[in-house]
Amino acid sequence: MRFLLVIMRAALQHAVREDELPRNVARNVELSMGTKREIEPLTAKEGRQLLTAARDNRLWAAYELAVRIGLRRGELLGLRWSDVDLYEGVLTVRQALQRVSGELLIVAPKTQRSARRVALPSECVTALRAQRAQQTADRKAAGHNWKGTGHGLVFTTKNGTPIEPRNLNRSFEALCIRADVRTVRLHDLRHSCASLLHEQGADARMIMEVLGHSSIRVTMDIYTFVRLDSQRSAFDRVGDALRGDDNRTDDDDGAAGVLVAV
Repeated sequence: MRFLLVIMRAALQHAVREDELPRNVARNVELSMGTKREIEPLTAKEGRQLLTAARDNRLWAAYELAVRIGLRRGELLGLRWSDVDLYEGVLTVRQALQRVSGELLIVAPKTQRSARRVALPSECVTALRAQRAQQTADRKAAGHNWKGTGHGLVFTTKNGTPIEPRNLNRSFEALCIRADVRTVRLHDLRHSCASLLHEQGADARMIMEVLGHSSIRVTMDIYTFVRLDSQRSAFDRVGDALRGDDNRTDDDDGAAGVLVAV
């Protein structure tokens, strides 16, 4: 329903611009936000467990990129070696791999802002170097059976073909079990990346640029989370402030006895 309303609003707005309608009545229609899915991103401890368990996984570098810089599934699977500069430590998102109408296709990024450059943490550079060595070994082992598509994809099967997105989901579910962390969606690693960046002091603008959100509102409304332990820590600091220091004078908040109008 929300998708249809967006289309209707856009169509009527076009008619208004063409002077075919006096106003866009669809702008007055409001839909309830519905029930939001409760999301609890991985904690830093869970993230460490996950990445430690992933080190012996063929897709270790993919998980590093998902957790540390929040790449989407399609962005991971569509990543090319030509989009990665391991010397400078920079990754550029230019395309994605998606299954469309039963076919695996290379498509444009989700939005204009999704096409972005991201600085690579050193851990990601290390994992990508290991991935390149693994792919070279796969190519030699496959010999004439290597079926590289010519796209130069970073993540491929042992035969060089693109990875089926659902297979990445299955691999991730198995990894969560092996790492003994809560089973979450692969996409939730984006939430985890945003949450961890937020907790370490990154501002919303920086998080928006890293994740390639269409607007800062998306970052604030959807991807920035405050965990319960962070809330408790904040409440403890407020409690300390309210208790105050026994050595402070009673009038250090202003002149005593001054009546303030309310």
